[in-house]
Order: sequence, then structure tokens, then C-alpha cells
Amino acid sequence: MFFCRRVILLFLLFSCVVQSSLAATLSEKVREATFSNGLRLLVVERHNSPTFSAYISIAVGAVNDPENARGVAHLLEHMLFKGTKRIGTTDYAAEKPLLDEIEQVGDRLDALRTTVDADVKEIERLQQSLEELNKKQQQYVVKDEFSRIYAENGGVGYNAFTSKDQTSYVISLPSNRLELWASIESDRMRNAVLREFYTEREVIREERRRSYESSPSGMLYENLLANAFTVHPYRNPIIGWDTDIKNLSLEETRTFHERYYAPVNTVITLVGDVTLESAKTMVQRYFGTIAAGTPVPHVVAVEPPQNGEKRTAVEFDAEPSLAIAFHKPTLPDRADYVFDIIDLLLSGGPTSRLYRSLVIEKGVAAAVSTYTAPGSRYPNLFIISASPRFPHTLAEVEAGIDSELKRLVDSPITDEELLRVRKRLRTDLLRALRSNDGLARMISHYQIVAGDWRYLVDYANIIESITAEEVQQVAALYFRAVNRTVAVLGREVTP
Repeated sequence: MFFCRRVILLFLLFSCVVQSSLAATLSEKVREATFSNGLRLLVVERHNSPTFSAYISIAVGAVNDPENARGVAHLLEHMLFKGTKRIGTTDYAAEKPLLDEIEQVGDRLDALRTTVDADVKEIERLQQSLEELNKKQQQYVVKDEFSRIYAENGGVGYNAFTSKDQTSYVISLPSNRLELWASIESDRMRNAVLREFYTEREVIREERRRSYESSPSGMLYENLLANAFTVHPYRNPIIGWDTDIKNLSLEETRTFHERYYAPVNTVITLVGDVTLESAKTMVQRYFGTIAAGTPVPHVVAVEPPQNGEKRTAVEFDAEPSLAIAFHKPTLPDRADYVFDIIDLLLSGGPTSRLYRSLVIEKGVAAAVSTYTAPGSRYPNLFIISASPRFPHTLAEVEAGIDSELKRLVDSPITDEELLRVRKRLRTDLLRALRSNDGLARMISHYQIVAGDWRYLVDYANIIESITAEEVQQVAALYFRAVNRTVAVLGREVTP
């Protein structure tokens, strides 16, 4: 017993040293600058390799989509790959009149399609006219020119993503290409041209059919969110509903972009072989004169407390599966940290409670996982997903999950479990911060969703302070039937 206690004390001492070192390193290494137009710059110097990773993150995500333009943030992610007045075109002056004509015809076609008793022949005529104009415009279009320029200059990992909470454009480059990056990305912010709009809109509709309407997991997740949230826009899919996508107009997409994709809502994060002074010089030179734009308004809709269990069933030609969602607070609420511990405790590997009970011991489940979704800027959900192992049923899997949640409520977790989960959380955090790209992504993300990247500095210490009793209290408060939404999917299912 004495030996075990001594080992634990030594482990805790080492953990505190690691956490203090992490906090001190981040606090000392992350350097900041804010420009007159509101743009924020975060820089971490790492000179061990002549490269840097760059994240441009805009505090605009699907949660900010207007009610009459859901899916516009995701559409813009696609459109901003299409180029600018000087990138993606052989002759913008010649292309511009065609772009204007395409928009006029596209607007008339969209309006006619939503008109009762519309003239079918006129729709066909406009559709043919739009196709012909798109073909004419193609003579000026240079496909994927952003990607080509970056690749020719040693760039890797060029990508973008839209979440509920933000949109980011990322690239890693040789350190002597900092000015090239600043020139390209400032041009994208200042002079974006939303070319091939109507073609890309159809591409996204197909993406939606493939990723949601034809996907069992996509259908289950989409229905879960739509039922768990009744008021908050977290209920809407990032990609938008199909009727949203097909009715998005070029004008409202352009207006949304010009209003919000601007310096006042933007965080630039550079990690690698750069200095704060060189970064400030380049950002000021290329971004400093761009108009500030309009701050993204806070979402005022507040999801009311759920006062009764919700259940929904999705009939789909697929093997059965289920998802159970519980409403929870988001960061920086202390309960959010506790849920990080609960997450790994329940499904963090083969020794976790749900995996060991449902998959290994009882054999009723083929797979089980837990995660927090769909975003982090506003109160969100803790979700448990599982699928039964034949010949077991969804009811057996759900009963097994309920049993494990009740055990979590009824008795504190063991010291051994708590130590293991804390160690895993620390290890995962350190691993994520090891690469330039990983550190840039984490700093950028928390600056956007938490309002301050220093969330990372305090994270490990707060996790270390959470007790077994707190885990039990949080489980008892949130794992209640009235706070639960259950979605099931399969060939023949009932709520």
C-alpha cells in the first residue's frame, strides 16, 4: 500500500511539473498583436524547421447563418476557393460582364422556379441560357489556382473547413514564403469573386445527398440535432437543408461575405519559423487597409430547458443504430471540463466503461462512442452513439447504456480511473500541441470559441482539480431522462 501511494504521489508531482511547464511555455511563447481594423494576430516562434503553419479563422459558422439563408457559411467555404479578381481568371475585365449576366439569368430562374403556375417553357429557356453563359465563362476560368500556387511554392495541407462556430483556411509553407501567403490571403479577403456559383450550388446539393440523405450516420445525426434543439440554430445542419441550398442567392451570399468575412471577425495564427515583427509587418502591409467589417452578432436564441424525454425514429435501409443526447453547458463552465473526463471514462479505449461492459463483457454492442457536439460557443450536447451486435437489439444496447450511466450517478469513480483519464487528457493535449499545424489549430480554435487562447493554459490545472465527487454530481444533474433525446435508425424501428 505504501509503495502504491508513493508511486501515485510521484506521478502527481510529475504531472504538476508537466502542466506548469505547458502553461509557462504557452504564456511565454504566444505573442499577440491587434490592428486598427480589429484583426488579431497570434504568433508562436519555432525555429527548429524552416516552415510555418498558418490559420486564418473567421468567427462565422453555420450558427450564424440567417434563417432565410441556412447553409450560406458552408457555401462560402466552397466559393472562396474559386479565386479573386487576379487569381482564378485569365482576364477578369472580360469575364466580369459574363458574371453579371449569369447572375441576372440565375436570379430570374430562381424566382420563376418558386412561382406558382410558373411557365415551364420559360424555365427551360432560362436554364439553357444559363448553361450557355456558364460555358462561355469557362474560357476565362483557371481551376484550382490557389492550390497550384501554394503547391509550386512548397505548400502542404492546403484546406478549409466550416463548423458550427467558425470557418478556417489553412496551409503550411516554407518560412521564406510568408509574404506570398499574406498577398494571396489578403487578396482572397479583399477581392473574392464568387464565380461558378450556380454550378457549385448544385455540387453542394449533391454533397448533401451523399453525406446526409444517403448516409445512415448522417441521417441519424441530423435527426438527433433537429429534435434535441427546438430554438437554437445548432439544430440546423452545417451544409443546410436541401431547400435552403437550392434557394441561396448569389446576392445574399455576397452580402454575407462582405459583411462578416472581414478583419474585425478574423484571427490569424502563425506557428513556426517566423517572428512577431516580420509577421506584423506583412499583416499590416497586406491586411491593414482592409475595412473592418461588421462584428458577427451574438446568437440571442437560447434553448429552453428540456422538460421531458424526446424520442424519434428514422426508417432507413441500414443496420440499426442509436444516438442518445443530453443537454450540457459549454466552456468555460466547470461542468464542461467534467464532461471531458466523463467522455474518456465511458468510451476512451478498451478499458473504458461502456466499451468494456457493452462490447466485451455483455457482447450486446458492436460499437459504442461518446462525444460532445455540435459546437462549443453555445451550450451543446453530450452524445452516446452505439450499434447492436446481431442478434441483440437496440433496446438491449440502450438498457446497457442506462445501466452504466446509473452506476456513474450512484457511486464515485475510482482513483485509478480518474488518474488514467487525467493522464490521457494531458497526453492528448500535449500531442495536439506538438506540431506547428496542431498548435496553430488549437490556439486559433480557442481564440474563436472561448474568446481567449489562454483557455489552453489553464486546462490541465482545472482537469487536475476535478474530483470523483464532482463527476458523480455532474452525472446526476445532466444524465436525467427529462434532459435526454434518443434517436434510433434502422429498417424497422419505433421511437
